[in-house]
Amino acid sequence: MQATLLTNLLLPLALGIIMFGLGLGLTLEDFRRVARYPRAVLTGLTLQVLVLPWAAFALALGFGLPAELAVGLLLLAASPGGATANIYSHLARGDVALNITLTAINSLLCLLTLPVILNLALEYFLGAGQYVPPPTRKVIEVAVIIVLPVLLGMVVRAKAPGFAARAEKPLRLLSVLVLALLVAAAVAQEWNTLLTYFAVVGLACLLFNLISMGVGYAAPLALKLPRRQAIAIAMEIGIHNGTLAIFIALNVLQNTAMSVPAAVYSLLMFVTAAVFAWRVARNRAGPEPA
Repeated sequence: MQATLLTNLLLPLALGIIMFGLGLGLTLEDFRRVARYPRAVLTGLTLQVLVLPWAAFALALGFGLPAELAVGLLLLAASPGGATANIYSHLARGDVALNITLTAINSLLCLLTLPVILNLALEYFLGAGQYVPPPTRKVIEVAVIIVLPVLLGMVVRAKAPGFAARAEKPLRLLSVLVLALLVAAAVAQEWNTLLTYFAVVGLACLLFNLISMGVGYAAPLALKLPRRQAIAIAMEIGIHNGTLAIFIALNVLQNTAMSVPAAVYSLLMFVTAAVFAWRVARNRAGPEPA
């Protein structure tokens, strides 16, 4: 996956479109929702920030992944949930409002947590002598790609709510289509390389995905949270923002191998999330308390 027009322009553009579409569905009230769902939000954030990086670290060590692929897996674990988690949560009859809140907060929180986790991974797997971009630069780059489009979408919603309501769903579906086409183009562009790496990291990515969704679903239920919120959290931490991880690997770290786990995971997660959504929707028994 060479740094070309695809990775330098189209990937960040697709991510910006997705984040803008997310912003069209957000208001300040979504951030106030933290006070209404404190346990659900804290559970989702705890799993995302504290549990998933350790799970990725254990898998990287357990499978003996090469250093650059191990860093790529940790980079993926540190990335926030993807915008498509909202769509899958809706299909699975989850709490979509909780998804929106978690996505927004995680996108902002990762400006602090992602550089820390990534720098620790680089130091552990590649040594202190490796080149590590200054955290400030990473925060600024991620902020430009994520926060600005979200804020712009929120402003458009506030100023033109009618337009935002009409554009939100088509733009989100268009974003998913654009992202799918870009991932397909990236896979076709480096098919042989991806096949080589898939044999090395594919099973680790699949297990990380299953662990993410499994813990995301089981932990809220163990804490007596409503099933709809458990579904939402499972989708939120199981569907990672692979585009962001690929962008950082290629454009910030300038390392092709580090982008491979995110690319492989992105292909797997859409299948596993669809199966999970079908199962939980099919097995849903009776109404849940709000």
